[in-house]
Amino acid sequence: MLLAFVGDIYAAESLLTLDQAWQIAEEANPALNAAQANLAAAEGQLTDTRSLLWNNPHVNAEGLRRMVPQPGASDGVQREWRAQISQTLEVAGQQGYRRTAAEQELAALQESLEETRRQVRADVERGFVRVLSLQARAAMEAEVVALIRDNVSVARKRFEAGEDTKLDNNLAEVELGRADNQLEAVREQLLGARADLAATLQLPAKALPEVQGNLVSEAPDLPYSLEQLLSTASTRPRLRALDHREQAARSRLGLERAAVYPDVTVGLFAGREGPVQGRERIMGLSVSLPLPLFRRNAAGIGRAGTELTQVQLERQAAIRDTSASVIVLWQKLESVRQRVNKLEQFVLRRLRENQRLSATAYRTGEISLTQLLLATRQVLDTRREVLDALTELALTRVELEQAAGWARMK
Repeated sequence: MLLAFVGDIYAAESLLTLDQAWQIAEEANPALNAAQANLAAAEGQLTDTRSLLWNNPHVNAEGLRRMVPQPGASDGVQREWRAQISQTLEVAGQQGYRRTAAEQELAALQESLEETRRQVRADVERGFVRVLSLQARAAMEAEVVALIRDNVSVARKRFEAGEDTKLDNNLAEVELGRADNQLEAVREQLLGARADLAATLQLPAKALPEVQGNLVSEAPDLPYSLEQLLSTASTRPRLRALDHREQAARSRLGLERAAVYPDVTVGLFAGREGPVQGRERIMGLSVSLPLPLFRRNAAGIGRAGTELTQVQLERQAAIRDTSASVIVLWQKLESVRQRVNKLEQFVLRRLRENQRLSATAYRTGEISLTQLLLATRQVLDTRREVLDALTELALTRVELEQAAGWARMK
């Protein structure tokens, strides 16, 4: 199914969207598939604990051929038999502890599966954003190369006409070479980012995806507040999984403590004994239990207590770290948004106007080539800063929503 879906994408030569990338990853990601496979074991364990009794009954049957010498008889053989069924019964509530632990473990695995799914989606989106950013960067560098090539053409004509010096002409050629080199370097980075995204999506080796999407040019209005994120973070799947694990560990501790009490084994038996003329029918009830004199299950109780303590400490640390991460990432996101707005609204607009005026002034001979290249380089550097800030904004938003467990609506 996955290969057919991927094949349809590349057969149609369409660009990969984020939703398509998520779909591919959820079908092919090894970590997600492994987490799903673990559910089968937990479901089987829960099925076992829901049975009527934990221990299976024992059936025992005996057949005897007894040789008994009898006066005046040549054959003193008598055949006897005995059958017994016994059942071990837990008397300290072990069945309830065991069932609760299995239910909590299954719930924890389900929450862990959801956490893994969200982590995979976040990893895919980060790779997607990097490819998208480098695609935009490559397109921008290509525009710059075309612009500088036009400037070089004008500079060559002015040099041939004697209006510019050889130094100006060489300067224009060097600037074009640098722009070409920068474009090739960005294309190499793009190739690496596409390969990383393909590996995350488990695509075929030769399939290097090109993506389709937009890096928002203006800082968007966020659909949540810091208070909403903190509230969501307190119930994110990872914390719910740790809560279920703590409950399971507490039930296992109760199970180990209950194991100190001996299990009672109750049996019913029946048989036939004695000679044929005086055959006796025997029926009876047996009860047995071990005496807990030497082994008190201290090792099992100690291990279960240690496990409970470790889970509690892990959960407390996760709650503290999650809230701290959300607050720090929120502050970073706000800072990056403000930086993007300043660069776009105040700096980049004025530099673009300066570049347009400089190009016109250079063609009319009012300024030198050096001044034109300076204005062009300022615009280029600022556009790169804006693109880098937009990329950082998108990546920070992904990280923030992942830390808070925020489910983005499609």
